[in-house]
Amino acid sequence: MSTEIIKRKKENEAENLDALLEGIELWTSFYRENPHRFAKDYLNVELMLFQKMDIYMMMHNNHSIIWASRGIGKTWETALFCIIRAILYPGTKICICSATRPQANEVLLKIVEDFCVNYGYGSDNLNREIETKVIAANKAEIKFYNNSWIKVVTASDSARGNRANIVIIDEFRMVDKNIIDTVITKFKADPRRPPYLKKPEYKDNEKYQEDNIEVYLSSCWFKSHWSYQKSITYLKNFMGARSGYYIVGHPYQLAIKEGLLKRTAVEDDMLEPGFDQAKFDMEMGCLPYSDTDGTFFTFEDISNCRKLKYAVYPDRRMLKNNKVPDLIPDEKRILSVDVALLASKNNKRNDASSIIINSAIPSNSNKYTANIIYLENVEGLRTEELALKVRKLFSIYKCTDLAVDVVGQGLGVFDAISRDMLDPETGELYPALSCCNDSDFADRCKDYNAPKVIWAIKGNSAFNNEICTTLRNGFQSNRINLLIPEENADASISERVKNYFKLPKHEKLIYQMPYIQTTLLVYELINLEYEIKGVNIKIKEKSGMRKDRYSSLAYNYWVQCQLERDLTQRSNNDFSMKKYIKGLSALARKPKMY
Repeated sequence: MSTEIIKRKKENEAENLDALLEGIELWTSFYRENPHRFAKDYLNVELMLFQKMDIYMMMHNNHSIIWASRGIGKTWETALFCIIRAILYPGTKICICSATRPQANEVLLKIVEDFCVNYGYGSDNLNREIETKVIAANKAEIKFYNNSWIKVVTASDSARGNRANIVIIDEFRMVDKNIIDTVITKFKADPRRPPYLKKPEYKDNEKYQEDNIEVYLSSCWFKSHWSYQKSITYLKNFMGARSGYYIVGHPYQLAIKEGLLKRTAVEDDMLEPGFDQAKFDMEMGCLPYSDTDGTFFTFEDISNCRKLKYAVYPDRRMLKNNKVPDLIPDEKRILSVDVALLASKNNKRNDASSIIINSAIPSNSNKYTANIIYLENVEGLRTEELALKVRKLFSIYKCTDLAVDVVGQGLGVFDAISRDMLDPETGELYPALSCCNDSDFADRCKDYNAPKVIWAIKGNSAFNNEICTTLRNGFQSNRINLLIPEENADASISERVKNYFKLPKHEKLIYQMPYIQTTLLVYELINLEYEIKGVNIKIKEKSGMRKDRYSSLAYNYWVQCQLERDLTQRSNNDFSMKKYIKGLSALARKPKMY
């Protein structure tokens, strides 16, 4: 009797196990087809319609691009997709890439600090799935008990050798296209291989073989950028007969409709004096900006010049061992200022005083390359205050030349700098400087022994035509280097600032400001329009835009070109008869025999 009971019990257990496995098979298939339902049933996450659509389409397409406005929650949505995929497909390898590690770490932080905590039984279920969680500066990885994992990889050459079934590139417009093509996309060399594929009936059947997935996330950017061209390709495939492609845009209007963003917050941004319509359209409206129609400077030309990793700060206390470097032989350090003294207020956007410092380094061919190491815009200063600021920066940066717009309000600044100036805070006396390119302005300086280093800039049609064409040629010939985008600057800053990532946001902003000012310079340049008047080109800003940074940079680069002519002339005149004879003697010397 006992034998019968045991036998029946084993049979029941086997039946229950078969029923359990059949149920798992059915529900797994169901949730793989309906990942948004898995989010609700297992993870206790309520999704909005657009989020259901995104997660469903990312799960069922191999190539996805999501253009998303700020504040719509793309990092949160990406984290949820990673969780669902990792649980439903055991052994899935997911790599999250970004230009900077902290940006990519945000996805894992969402998992650990939000999904593992704030969703009741869903968080309990998720915590039971996760084996280990590590999020540190040099390593960020979440491992699941089913052998799936999610890890962060910096988008650089050092990432070579990684392998993944799913690659997610966050803010992909900021990643070098060559890195994506030659490093990141190569992660997908090995697809997921579940054990059943080893069985003869499945082994050689392509129907059961899985494709790897790539997901691109970003806000919109310029039409001349490669990211726009990639999105056009995706759109054609998505709308055409080729399957496996998905592309979507989520503008700020959707975020407002779903309650993720307040309408008043957007309206307040639009009313700010520094409101930039082009930047807003790209970052909030999911509208790529055309920088090729009617503009004088193109984004492609300028973005190729953003190579400088390190800004040079005027305050020695900002960086450990921070010291403005000494001049190298034949280097010229040029400070330029476009003068404007009225501050913006009441929605009226006035130009600011724009200060730019250029470390012009000579090449072997006696040509200078401009390195824009510092930018600053100031508003509302009085004449004497602006002049003192310029004079102090000229001294701190060991500048050799100073370009000053002397038309209108700039004349007062020139006159102040051409006299001895006393800093009331430190008591330091700054000697007078004189003009080097205009005798009338040189005569305004009463100290006839003052160094002649000021270039008096007096704009007219011919001069304005010269500086704009010269500046454009500088960008097109890659002879101007700008600071890298602020999104990529954190890594460079952290190399020189201890515990940078732990600093409060307002302190980080101080270090980021030269990089941010460079980005604002780029926006300003590509928003400039031009018209041809006679034989000259006239540069003008669009309604509501500025051109103070452009003017300062154009003055600066023009001065560099004048100095370059002097360098070339000096090199051509540097002829020594002794060196010439010595060279001929060397040629006539009997060669060694080996």
